[in-house]
Amino acid sequence: MQEKPVLQVALDMENIERAIEIAAGAVAGGADWVEAGTPLIKSHGLDAVRTLKKKFRDKVIVADMKTMDVGGFEVEIAAKAGADVVCVLGVADDATIAEAVKAGRKYGTKIMLDLLGVENKKKRIADAAELGVHFICLHLGIDQQMSARSVFDELREVVKVSPVPVAVAGGINSETAAEAVNAGASIIIVGSAIIKAKDVKNAAATIKKAMLSGMPQQTEDFRKYSETQLFEAFSKVSTPNISDAMHRKGAMKGIKPFINRNRKMVGRALTVRTIDGDWAKPVEAIDRANKGDVLVIDAGGGTTAVWGELASWSCKVKGVAGVVIDGAARDIDTILNIDFPVFARHIVPCAGEPKGFGEIGVEVVCGGQVVSTGDWVIGDESGVVVVPQKDAVQIANRAVEVLERENRLREEIKQGGTLSSIQKLERWEKVG
Repeated sequence: MQEKPVLQVALDMENIERAIEIAAGAVAGGADWVEAGTPLIKSHGLDAVRTLKKKFRDKVIVADMKTMDVGGFEVEIAAKAGADVVCVLGVADDATIAEAVKAGRKYGTKIMLDLLGVENKKKRIADAAELGVHFICLHLGIDQQMSARSVFDELREVVKVSPVPVAVAGGINSETAAEAVNAGASIIIVGSAIIKAKDVKNAAATIKKAMLSGMPQQTEDFRKYSETQLFEAFSKVSTPNISDAMHRKGAMKGIKPFINRNRKMVGRALTVRTIDGDWAKPVEAIDRANKGDVLVIDAGGGTTAVWGELASWSCKVKGVAGVVIDGAARDIDTILNIDFPVFARHIVPCAGEPKGFGEIGVEVVCGGQVVSTGDWVIGDESGVVVVPQKDAVQIANRAVEVLERENRLREEIKQGGTLSSIQKLERWEKVG
């Protein structure tokens, strides 16, 4: 085992120029190993490894090839490009792993076995160690991290049975790096918490401090949110962040915000179905709502108001977070004065009558989106998005990832870059 834990920065990005800049900051902050992440290798080929080796000759360069076949050949070409360590998938056949190890011996490169997707980890570790791999990597993939899973209980079990040093990857940051070391990991692999930080050098230094001291270092960003923290997560991000995280889905169409500047609405839906102008069920729903709920009213896109000032006052007093209406509302000037979030398709002066048609708590369609009671509804000045409750943890964490990525781009733009130049848009334009 290694005397001191190693900090490996994972450059999981597509642009080599940005990768080099970020790697330089990470190394200055204490990173020991520099990883050419799989996206970087897929984007630039092994020139990514070659470039990193030229820039950081005194650092261990890891090529995260995720090799699944032709192990000997992939290790050979990675080694010739300058890789000191090559990652091979644990789900690969024994023959692939054996060939990778042989090529590594020939070219002076070590093999890290990635347990991503491996079910029987104990057996795989024993077999791989016998085949001659140098490191085992317990890897909670980025997509798996979105469900807020923890890697540390499994890490302790892996460390117990592994005869070779163990690396760990999976959303680790300054608050969890110490736990990774204390659980027995020799190599701490960190991606987002470094590469998306505003100050890369400081982020790496803070993580390294946590690793060496064994004490968590508090930071405000780069953590994963659980079911009980969804309100906090959705309050942190914008509706565009959430829409991006949902692959441009979830946004209501034609529903306009009537809220004060910088006001936000976050809560779980209580659904209402009514007809144009019938405000009985919307008002009755206020009595059934819990504090923090959002009323989502399907009024069929009608142009006679089913909502107004007095209903808003009732919600304000009870603690209802806001209302979304596929239909009409009125008294908007007063509603804005009491600072109650309203989102509606139409604003009109005329109200209907409380006839009592409709239902509460049923599935409705609002702004073209299907909404069920319990779904998360988030609204701001850009509009409203709906997140199904079964997907809420994953979408919340993906939205935070989008925000963190945008924060990094914003800092680069402030330093003089343009969005086009930073993103290398011409390089990624479709050909033909």
